Amino acid sequence: MTCMVSAQYVQKENSLNQAGALKLAEQAGLEAQKLDKKVSVAVLNSSGVTLLLLKADNVGPHNTEASRRKAFTSLSTKTASYDLMKNAAGNESARNLNTLPELLLLGGGTPIWKDGELVGSLGVSGGGSGENDHNIALKAVQQLGFKTSK
Repeated sequence: MTCMVSAQYVQKENSLNQAGALKLAEQAGLEAQKLDKKVSVAVLNSSGVTLLLLKADNVGPHNTEASRRKAFTSLSTKTASYDLMKNAAGNESARNLNTLPELLLLGGGTPIWKDGELVGSLGVSGGGSGENDHNIALKAVQQLGFKTSK
């Protein structure tokens, strides 16, 4: 009886694992290569824990932190960071989002959904523009059979 009572206080978590993080990073690298770019990549699990940070050769060091913050932004808001950036620019009350220390309103972060559940996020930086970073992230996630929205 005690086990059944305590079960109500435990939540089952569907989350990306290390193997998934590695595949996402590999796919992001392939998508960047199609644009003749090299990028930094961050993958977070559903709790916001960083599973992977990877900086390609000759990518500026600031891009590593930017990719992590883009991934965090998209996970936290359940919105692609590119979309959030555009929405915040046109909404007076949303402009303050950029004052939160961990949020980064630049393109390149996307939430990762599987079977209607948020399982993690991907952040990409260094692709030459926020739009390139955004497209690299979206394509990497979709190529592996995940969704970028619920």
